[in-house]
Amino acid sequence: MWRPDRRQRIRALLGTLGRVSIEQVATELEVSRETVRRDFMEMEADGELRRIRGGAVPRSEPAEAPYAERAGVRLREKRAIAGAAAGLVEPGQVLFLDAGSTTATLAKALALLGGLTVVTNSVDVATQIAAPLSAGQRRNRAILLGGRFGTAPPASFGASTVNDIARYAADIAFVSPFGLDAQAGATSYDPDEAEVARAMLAHAGQRVLLVDHSKLGVVSRVSFGAAETFDRIVLDPRAEGSDALARLRAVNPRILIATRG
Repeated sequence: MWRPDRRQRIRALLGTLGRVSIEQVATELEVSRETVRRDFMEMEADGELRRIRGGAVPRSEPAEAPYAERAGVRLREKRAIAGAAAGLVEPGQVLFLDAGSTTATLAKALALLGGLTVVTNSVDVATQIAAPLSAGQRRNRAILLGGRFGTAPPASFGASTVNDIARYAADIAFVSPFGLDAQAGATSYDPDEAEVARAMLAHAGQRVLLVDHSKLGVVSRVSFGAAETFDRIVLDPRAEGSDALARLRAVNPRILIATRG
C-alpha cells in the first residue's frame, strides 16, 4: 500500500475510533509496525495527529480567527511586545517581518526609528514602514515581496514569495506564530504563512519570535521552527507565571518579557 493511501486510511480510523494503536493500524493496513511508526511520525510533523504511547490520537486545534478580529484584540500586549522587540534593532539594519497583527504593531514602532530596510510580505507592515517621516528623521525603506496576493491578512504568499526572500540576507527576522509550545515549537494555522516564516528565519542572522501570552502552549497545523532554535522569544508580561512559560524556559532560556505597555 502506497504511503498516501496508508495516511488516508489512518485518518479514517482516527475519525471513526478517536484513538488507534500501532498494532491495530498495522493489522488493519497489513503493514509492519515500523511502517506505522514512521507514518505516525510524519503525520505528527504535519500536524495531522498526536502520538501517544503505543498509538496516536487526533490533534485537536482551535480555528484561527479572521484577521480583522485578531488585529483588534490584545492591543496592549502587542504594543508591549513591539516596544521590547524594537529595542533589539540598531540603525541601518535589514529586517524581515512576516504578515500578522503583531508584526504590524511592531512596524509602527520601527517606523519611528528611521534608517531601516524592512523586507516583508505584508501590505500593512510596508505601509507603516514607508509612512512620511518627521523633519530630520532618516527615511526607512520598505521592500514588499512579490507573490500570490491574499487578503486575510493582506500579503503575498506562495513559491514566488519564498524565492524572493532568498535574495536577501537580513540582520534579524521577526515572525509571529499561531502558537508556541515547548515540544511542538512555533506553529502556524496556514501552510503558506509557515513557509514564509521558515524562509525568513533561514536567511536571517538572528531569529526573533513575537508571542503574546494567549499563544503559549498552543499547537497548530504546521511547525516552522523548534522552540530552542530562536535567538530571542519576546513575550508580554501576562505570560509570567504560566506552566507553558516554565516548560518553554526549560528548552530555551533566551526569553525577553516586555515591560507593561
